[in-house]
Amino acid sequence: THEEELPAVDVFVCTADPVIEPPTLVVNTVLSVMSYNYPTRKLAVYLSDDGCSELTFYALHQASQFAKHWIPFCKRRNIEPRSPDAYFDKPTARPSGQDLLELCFYVKKLYEEMKSRIETMAEKGSVPPETRSQHKGFLQWGRHNNVTKRNHQSIVEIVIDGREEDAVDEDGDRLPTLVYVAREKRPQFHHNFKAGAMNALIRASSEMSNGAVILNLDCDMFSNDPDAIRDALCFFLDEQSGHRIAFVQHPQQYFNVTKNDLYGNSPLQTDKVELAGMGGYGAALYIGTGCFHRREALCGNKYSSKVDGQGSINWKSNDVNGRGRSSQKTAKEMEEASKVLVSCSYEEGTRWGKEMGLVYGCPVEDVVTGMKIQCNGWKSIYYRPQKEAAFLGVAPNTLEISLIQHKRWAEGLFQIFLSSYCPLVYGHKRLPLGAQLGYCTYLLWAATAFPTLCYLVLAPLCLLQGIPLFPQVSSPWFIPFAYVYGARTIYSLVEGLMCGYTVKGWWNLQRVVLLRRSSSYVFSFVDTVAKQLGLSKASGFAVTAKVVTEDVRRRYEEEVMEFGSSSTTFIIVATVAMVNLFGLVGGIGKWWWVDGGMSLMGLQFGLCSVVVGLNLPVYVALFFRRDDGCLPVDVMFKAVGLASLAACLMAI
Repeated sequence: THEEELPAVDVFVCTADPVIEPPTLVVNTVLSVMSYNYPTRKLAVYLSDDGCSELTFYALHQASQFAKHWIPFCKRRNIEPRSPDAYFDKPTARPSGQDLLELCFYVKKLYEEMKSRIETMAEKGSVPPETRSQHKGFLQWGRHNNVTKRNHQSIVEIVIDGREEDAVDEDGDRLPTLVYVAREKRPQFHHNFKAGAMNALIRASSEMSNGAVILNLDCDMFSNDPDAIRDALCFFLDEQSGHRIAFVQHPQQYFNVTKNDLYGNSPLQTDKVELAGMGGYGAALYIGTGCFHRREALCGNKYSSKVDGQGSINWKSNDVNGRGRSSQKTAKEMEEASKVLVSCSYEEGTRWGKEMGLVYGCPVEDVVTGMKIQCNGWKSIYYRPQKEAAFLGVAPNTLEISLIQHKRWAEGLFQIFLSSYCPLVYGHKRLPLGAQLGYCTYLLWAATAFPTLCYLVLAPLCLLQGIPLFPQVSSPWFIPFAYVYGARTIYSLVEGLMCGYTVKGWWNLQRVVLLRRSSSYVFSFVDTVAKQLGLSKASGFAVTAKVVTEDVRRRYEEEVMEFGSSSTTFIIVATVAMVNLFGLVGGIGKWWWVDGGMSLMGLQFGLCSVVVGLNLPVYVALFFRRDDGCLPVDVMFKAVGLASLAACLMAI
């Protein structure tokens, strides 16, 4: 049958911290991909645990038991989505019919029991001795091993061996292979963050299943479409152009975005227009999750036009039996062989991280890796299906987490622009000019910080002092300035509405972009330049929290902005807001009664008015709110003091 001709698929799920990324969140993602409508003997799921936590391993072991009930439940009833948490939270998760209802309650009871056990174990902080006897893998965390997050041996445990006769669900159908991987870490070796974890998975999986297609997911992004693999294969197996496709990238979408997208987490214009346009050049960005890869392209092979007689790559050339090159080895032999491949010293003197696998040395290893693959002659696809989203993740639900995330992204992207991988240099004659410029749109996020700050700070301060920066309203030169701003605003609003934004959602996005450019991108620019000049150490990798308190969640759902800390970022945000408030109020008081004053300073009044309007939630958090999400009093005093100081210095 045609099912036998389908290529083997390896799914990589990456996690790094059991506190920030709770094990229940991780196993929901794992269960969602184990339940794909795909031949299970051709499906293998690998969990990379960079935190090397026995709690995560315990959760995975529990999930492997629950999968025997969950997978047949999903496939028999065509359940969607196939993340248990997401499904049981749906209002429509109560099927009609007594038998179906009883089955649903039974499976839900099993899930809640599993979830309770995992959360109880997480609260205890360790796995008790009586539980360790459930699987030999727990021996890896024995006292003699002295396992810590940053210092431990290689751990590779096959939790479910899909080749075994007893690896079946309650219906007797074969289960997919499930593997736990914690690559070796030692203090004297740089582990290269997520790029290192992905490269370790590529090597370990090649020893076991060696799937021709690799799907990589972050642990907080579950599969929302059980047919996502088959959809992606339509591109890889296309007779006309499939042989040139290196990866198929899905957009990063979230299930917890508010109606008006409070923090601009799901930029519809970027997803539907900009990234789709990049895909039109065959240069879709690889964004690190929700991406299907051709293994040979990810391993550094350059595109070759040598194809078989069918007009596409022979997917079975490296995988005759559908179970990798180690199909004759025992599980123990594969585990031991894989431990060597994920050891610290294995990559020394090799091309890994340079010409093979994900590229090292950059916080956004995904983007630079995708561009390198495209420069090797491959094409990529940006695929946003018209039906439901293929993958759904957890969006940041506080402003601080959102700004930290963008600080890391902007810093990494700017590093690429200043490195040898700059698309205008590295991509010259390898990528279309439109694709090169498209990459630069994102790589230069950090560089937009200071031009934005000039408008945000100089305009209101000059307004206070009566220094016009723009032509007066009665001047013919006023027209081009007004046209540029008006046309850009109207175009952005219309495009946003066409892409699915509400007017308030579009306004929220303008506010968030302003906050990012005046805070996160400033730090990104300064840190990157400091690193280039040797004044700062290499970048770290900040894992953002995926869980918050109930009060924070409630405010997020009510679309009330969350501040709640005295961080330097919020001091800058509050200071910029106060400078513009002083400028607007002082400017009105000074120029409203002067004949021709409003005409002379009209554009500056307009600019300050817009900025003050965008910062209304900041003023409310500074002066009116008293909940835990407000801006602390010390931030208010510092912001008012710094804004007053700036106004006084301007007057000198």
